[in-house]
Amino acid sequence: MIFRRLFGGFVLLSSIAASAIPGAAQIVAAAGGVRSSRDILPFKATETMLPNGLKVIVVPTGFPNIVSLQIPIQTGSRNEVEAGKSGFAHFFEHVMFRGTKTMSQDKASVLLTKAGARENAYTTDDFTNYYITFAKEDLESMLSLQADRFQNLSYDEAAFKTEARAVLGEYNKNSANPASKLFEVMRDSAFTTHTYKHTTMGFIRDIEDMPNQFEYSKLFFDRWYRPENTTIIVAGDVSAAEVMPLVQKYWGKWKRGTYKATIPVEPAGKGAKYAHVQWPSETLPIVAVGFRNPAFSETINDNAALDFVANLYFGPTSELYKKLVQREQKVDGIGASNTSNADPELFTIVARVKKTADAVYVRDEILRAIAEARNSLVSPAQLAEAKSNERYSFVRTLDNTDRIASTLARFVRYDRSYNTINRA
Repeated sequence: MIFRRLFGGFVLLSSIAASAIPGAAQIVAAAGGVRSSRDILPFKATETMLPNGLKVIVVPTGFPNIVSLQIPIQTGSRNEVEAGKSGFAHFFEHVMFRGTKTMSQDKASVLLTKAGARENAYTTDDFTNYYITFAKEDLESMLSLQADRFQNLSYDEAAFKTEARAVLGEYNKNSANPASKLFEVMRDSAFTTHTYKHTTMGFIRDIEDMPNQFEYSKLFFDRWYRPENTTIIVAGDVSAAEVMPLVQKYWGKWKRGTYKATIPVEPAGKGAKYAHVQWPSETLPIVAVGFRNPAFSETINDNAALDFVANLYFGPTSELYKKLVQREQKVDGIGASNTSNADPELFTIVARVKKTADAVYVRDEILRAIAEARNSLVSPAQLAEAKSNERYSFVRTLDNTDRIASTLARFVRYDRSYNTINRA
């Protein structure tokens, strides 16, 4: 039974009790066109690898006039292997919009505004994604803009320090939220060696020292912002015939890098760990229980099974939810989430408890539900319904070009392949 194997070892319990109470040029490879009736995405994508290692995926979606350009780069907090240097993957999410020698930040803003384009970025454990949504007629200018940023980013030390201080401000804002602080402590407690020990924000000591790391920032960018780590996804009212000449024009001369990092392997857990975060002001206690989960795999369905566990045992229709939220009213919310990362991370159950005295009881009820998931079989009817609901819920979110492209970016980050989303 998959559930039994997955929950064989309890990795971490972390609780927070508030109110001060304890508790082409040449195209090297191109593939596309062939689809299976089981595919999640009903589109014929063209996948191309440039000689420099840049992967390009073009997805005509059938939605008129709108184009979404997503550029996931395989650089997240997981890549921050050097002591004292956490937080730089997230830092570049900020500084990438600073401009280049030929395209200042203000000039880029004018270009985007005139085009009616929307752009943003986000950082995760495993990757950073930069995205723009715009009208079809602006395809060339948007590809050119992003190519310039990725290849010619320019910022001086004053700008660097400004952005570094902005990162510290963001950390302080997040840390004012009890749940955010709890998850930071949870990660730090759960891992001893792997870089998942720190969140995407980084360790506070490294963030505070970041203004002194101007030269290192250049090194980090030079190492990781390379074509072999990057995928360009162009989805919407486009074709490969339109996109590829432009990509080759603006991205084809980008030089491949040589840097390789060894991501430390987390040793096997040696039993439960406990952590407590004392909160200085009044707030409801939060109980979080985490288990080490498996790395993402296209061939082993463990993470899919954990997604079902999250819904069946901790979702709004689960027995535990009905008991703790509805009948006993000891918590005002409970849920579970599974993080499917490149390396094993955490399957986490979180409950916000109404009274500190009930925190241990709620924890034990969570563990009881986990034991049930390990030792009892879900009925075929339940499992079939869960599978159907999961697939339908996923597919119905793919109702516009932007969502299709952003969802694809989350799957492409593993091995830069369009078909990962259909095989996972």
